[in-house]
Amino acid sequence: MLRALYDRVLALAAHRRAPAYLAGVSFAESSFFPIPPDAMLIPMCVARPEMAYRYAGICTVASVLGGILGYIIGYFLFDALAAPVLAAYGYADAMIRFQGWYDQWGALVILIKGLTPIPYKIVTIASGAAHFSFVVFLVASIVTRGARFFLLAFLLRRFGPPIRDFIERRLTLVTTGAAAAIVLGFVALKFL
Repeated sequence: MLRALYDRVLALAAHRRAPAYLAGVSFAESSFFPIPPDAMLIPMCVARPEMAYRYAGICTVASVLGGILGYIIGYFLFDALAAPVLAAYGYADAMIRFQGWYDQWGALVILIKGLTPIPYKIVTIASGAAHFSFVVFLVASIVTRGARFFLLAFLLRRFGPPIRDFIERRLTLVTTGAAAAIVLGFVALKFL
């Protein structure tokens, strides 16, 4: 079933209203939808590299707006709505671990998790459930989601179809490298 849904999202990338669908998938993935927007963003950027940064911007804005919905779900409806959704996707244990990380690391968790392929919905819902500072959550979400989508757009625009297979096979490596660069930047700022 999940594969069929993934294939359907992938097919939307070729639709004439693909940017609107991209926004919808990016928004929904940030709070409840299981398929990441990369499934649409990658083929759209390869097909129209001149639009890559526009598509990344659409993903960023829609993802952050969807993240706000996830935050609201976690803040106000965690027990009634979010806990069953996380359990349905098999993320209940991840939520418990994530809240423990919040106590120790705060915004750094959002920065790292927002860049990696780990489901962003966990970050958004957990941020709300933990009553984490909304302003810090929002800024960290804009930075990480923007960095993730614009990095993909840059790579696809710069290197074209040959980089597509590399990204699809090693998306975790690419985004983890970007996350490490951001963390090192924060560490350098703290100690310099």
